Amino acid sequence: MKISIVTISFNSEETIEDTIRSVVSQSYENVEYIIVDGASKDRTMEIVKKYKDGIAKVISEPDKGIYDAMNKGVNAATGDVVGILNSDDIYAGSDVLEKVVGKFQRESCDALYADLVYVDRKNTDDVKRYWKSGEFKQGIFKKGWMPPHPTFFVKKECYLKFGVYNTDLKSAADYELMLRFLHKHVISVSYLPEVITKMRVGGESNVSLKNRIRANKEDRLAWKLNGLKPGPLTLTRKPLSKISQFFKKKG
Repeated sequence: MKISIVTISFNSEETIEDTIRSVVSQSYENVEYIIVDGASKDRTMEIVKKYKDGIAKVISEPDKGIYDAMNKGVNAATGDVVGILNSDDIYAGSDVLEKVVGKFQRESCDALYADLVYVDRKNTDDVKRYWKSGEFKQGIFKKGWMPPHPTFFVKKECYLKFGVYNTDLKSAADYELMLRFLHKHVISVSYLPEVITKMRVGGESNVSLKNRIRANKEDRLAWKLNGLKPGPLTLTRKPLSKISQFFKKKG
């Protein structure tokens, strides 16, 4: 099974080398690594070139935002399975992709997700929050649940069948895509109950109250775009469900 990993970046010189190293050091060998850069003005591309032997494709050009960049990567991917690892994120170990592929092969699923930890921007061993996903059950999205997008792997054929990221959304297109795939179209999904991704604190939808309010509005729109109706407390429970992440630092 061939797996495509897409990293999107823009002026990411401080973090992208960690991201690249975490991919090229994977024990699983059949990996297509794609980097989509938004025409960075810093040393990002200089760093990328250092690892050219481990990178299959590099796209460096202006884009219309993070989800447009993700779509470029997904469309360029030729693997059976596609995963997104942004330039702030790293895999938690060198055997992550081996475990992911093994789970796909054993369970013949369409998608897979796992657990994630938020870590300090400078010290990625300093865990700030622990996102334990739990098992997926049909209807759980109505309870405010969603899997962590940086742990989400899905077969390329699902993108071809059900579409890519909706670029009309600025901070919730990942939520909308997973809602569309898992809740609306009910693709088969498996849970890998361990931390596979470390995400530096300061995500796009959480860095300010203004962005959190915008994200909540976009969450509502995600349901509407799919002709779906959330539960009466879905959009309230979604951000509230993350509070426990601050108190749980390990599995």
